[in-house]
Amino acid sequence: MRQTCSRYVIQKLTVNPCILWVVVQNSGGSMSSAIECNLYRSIQAILKELDCPSQAASTCNRGMLRWTLHKRIENNPSHCVSLLRVLVKELERVERVDYKSRIIPLLHMSAYVVLQSVHIPEDLYERMYISIKKLITLPEPYCTVSLAYAQIMKMEMGTPGLLYQRRLITEQSLKNNSYTLQEKVFVFADPAVFPESLVSAVRADVEFTSPNCGVEGHMQRAVLHCLQATLGRHCHGPRLAQALEGCGVRLRKHFQEVVTAVEESVEAVSCDPGHQRTRLQQTYTDIMNAAKQDPSASGEMCGVPLPCPEISFNSWKQEEQIWNELVNFALMISPCERSFDDDEMEERRGSIMSNDSGIEGDLPAAELSTLSLEPEGASDAQSEQRHSSQFIRWNCVRRMKLSDRMALVRESVRATSRSDPFPHEERNHTGRVLIMGDDRALGRLAKTYLSIRKREARHLLLTKRLNLEMYYIPVSNDPVLVSSEEDSTTAQDNKLTLARFLGSVDPWYDCNINSLGAMMLKLANMQSSSTKGASEPSPFLADIISYYIRTAFQPVHLPIYSIKITFSKLNASPVEDVFVSHVQMDFPEFKSLKASLKGSLRHKRATQLFRGAVVAVNYTKASLSKREVDTGITLRTCSVVIGAAPSSGTKDLNSLSVTFNDLFPRPCMVSAIRTNNIKIQSLEKRPLTVCLDKDSRRTFSDVQSIEITPCLDPGYCLQKSAKSKHTLEEEEEESALSKYMSRTLTLPINTFSGVIH
Repeated sequence: MRQTCSRYVIQKLTVNPCILWVVVQNSGGSMSSAIECNLYRSIQAILKELDCPSQAASTCNRGMLRWTLHKRIENNPSHCVSLLRVLVKELERVERVDYKSRIIPLLHMSAYVVLQSVHIPEDLYERMYISIKKLITLPEPYCTVSLAYAQIMKMEMGTPGLLYQRRLITEQSLKNNSYTLQEKVFVFADPAVFPESLVSAVRADVEFTSPNCGVEGHMQRAVLHCLQATLGRHCHGPRLAQALEGCGVRLRKHFQEVVTAVEESVEAVSCDPGHQRTRLQQTYTDIMNAAKQDPSASGEMCGVPLPCPEISFNSWKQEEQIWNELVNFALMISPCERSFDDDEMEERRGSIMSNDSGIEGDLPAAELSTLSLEPEGASDAQSEQRHSSQFIRWNCVRRMKLSDRMALVRESVRATSRSDPFPHEERNHTGRVLIMGDDRALGRLAKTYLSIRKREARHLLLTKRLNLEMYYIPVSNDPVLVSSEEDSTTAQDNKLTLARFLGSVDPWYDCNINSLGAMMLKLANMQSSSTKGASEPSPFLADIISYYIRTAFQPVHLPIYSIKITFSKLNASPVEDVFVSHVQMDFPEFKSLKASLKGSLRHKRATQLFRGAVVAVNYTKASLSKREVDTGITLRTCSVVIGAAPSSGTKDLNSLSVTFNDLFPRPCMVSAIRTNNIKIQSLEKRPLTVCLDKDSRRTFSDVQSIEITPCLDPGYCLQKSAKSKHTLEEEEEESALSKYMSRTLTLPINTFSGVIH
């Protein structure tokens, strides 16, 4: 009796009265471990989830297999090499049979196993590197992800343990003299989704820390992992771990030695690999001799799982919270300093971030007219007399430094282009902002991101110091999470439209993030409902966040649209805002009319009287040919729905879908259009109500008209507005880079693969 298992054949041999499972290879007889076959079945079950459409009943279970497998490897480090062999064989197989849907998951799982492994044989490293390198010839995004991991694997082959050590140092902010990069994860939960009663439970789960996670514990992990990864079986793992616990003050010295040896090995390309091994062997000998252990003894290796990164959980109640946290992190302002002298810190930040520096270039355009040297209505003779009799101070417009402008250009190019024409600049800090919520939270994030870009265009503070990465875990208090397979009509009333779009373009994101996000509120409810002290924090949420931020580095750019809202009252000033997913326009008097008249005898008369309000629509028609055709129409409607998220399975026009709703639809009525720019104005004395991104907190009443255009990048606008005739060479240098730049601002959300066309 045989069952085929890829390249394996499981033969069932009956021996009285026992049943033995023997695994042999098709190629001819060499025995393979039962562990590898068990791991193979786990991998196949995970990959099968990508081929099966997500059902509402089982959507919460998708992604649990991947988490269970990684926890199994974490608890049994000896299985890492076996799992990596299975993954490499699968990578070689998908390269032959052209099974592209499994490439991205296999690459991410392989890299994560390498990160958690203690020691990997050189021949297995070589096989994995060759199989990944063959995938670079595939189209986007497979080649981009493959190239990134091929570079990482090549560095790991030359310097074993490098990936683990750098991750540990940056995530835990371990101070050393050789590698100074630091990063921090900021989680912001939308209070509209996470009620105050659940915040404490969610914070406890998100900020979960493993035992022995102090600075000394992290240093012990770094030394233990590096020495085992380099020395292999010549290192006795359990005895080394015991010796490190008793090092005391010498631990920091050994930590510095290990980090220096590894980083110098990376920087010295032509360095002999044996030199690094000799230095680390000497460090190992010193540690073992100090603990009165035999350094020549060999034995089994000790697992060193990578702990969760340092995570800061915040209930996102104020718009300025993200900016404040990033500035405090970039300027290295500790929480103690914030509470100790708040006035001094506010003055320090205010001197950097002030909108009014006394220079006209910092003032809004509306205020520039009030600073004119000449009063309105002054005659030419009076002007000449005044100019000749007093000192004239010419208008002074501050121009940003060339280096600062070029930094904004680089940031804009890197944010919108996969091919980076600039050399990579390593900044000392990386801020990872993770948003938990629905479409409303992403709308607030888009508004905050635009505010950050505007501040950076006035004065660079974060751009030169901080790499900003943004992540999104969709969480909704609705009973069912919208899957990527659901049609747009059903998803229109749901607040997870963008999550559904991200899941449709990245199946691995849909499997691991979309599905598991629905479990967060359930876990929080279980934690909060349990008696105080009876339930300990669960590592599940921290593990999901850790895997997401460590492996998702391909952004999906969500278009941001600017909307100008004009009110019916003459004394009300227009409001400018942005949205990223949805705009709902309603006439309040028609909102509930259809439900009340349905089935009524007045239905026919109501059809004639209540056809809706008359609106004028001017828009630019969107087409695949990119031809712009300006169109203007007048029609009656009761409500307008404007969606920015592309529909699943359709070609992305990067445009808005505008739907006009009527109480009683007519065949000749214009019901839907696609556009990039649109202006809608009510021609009757019937005010509109406008809601942005399905967020009741961003609802505007008494609206007369709206005008929607793609949001311009403040950095790009700065390049165009700050030109001067005295800097012709600088302008030519900047204009040469304009082909890489995008005028519009997008919201980059990191996913595992980016957009798969």
